[in-house]
Amino acid sequence: QLVESGGGLVHPGGSLRLSCAASGRNLDYYEIGWFRQAPGTEREGVACFSTYDGSSYYPDSVKGRFTISRDNAKNTVYLQMNSLKPEDTAVYYCAADDSVSTAHDMCTLPPLYWGQGTQVTVSS
Repeated sequence: QLVESGGGLVHPGGSLRLSCAASGRNLDYYEIGWFRQAPGTEREGVACFSTYDGSSYYPDSVKGRFTISRDNAKNTVYLQMNSLKPEDTAVYYCAADDSVSTAHDMCTLPPLYWGQGTQVTVSS
């Protein structure tokens, strides 16, 4: 089970950190990622990390602003979001997958396991 937290309302230019706590599965053995979906759009991968090769992947829309990290001791994944823009407004989901082996594949192929999502709203 993956459980996200940390969403909320933030002003443009602000920061937010999302957390994803895993239970029943050791994330050390999974590729991990954060996805988002805004109304009327497809779900997109915004930050992924490969446990297999240590690579990270970020699309251009968030590169330099979002950072994925993990705390192995807590079996938790984080998404630090800085310089937030109104277009970052979406439901954010964490995901895990043990059938892919690169961060790029994690972010661009449908992951196997999903959390329930947390709303992030960027508005003045």
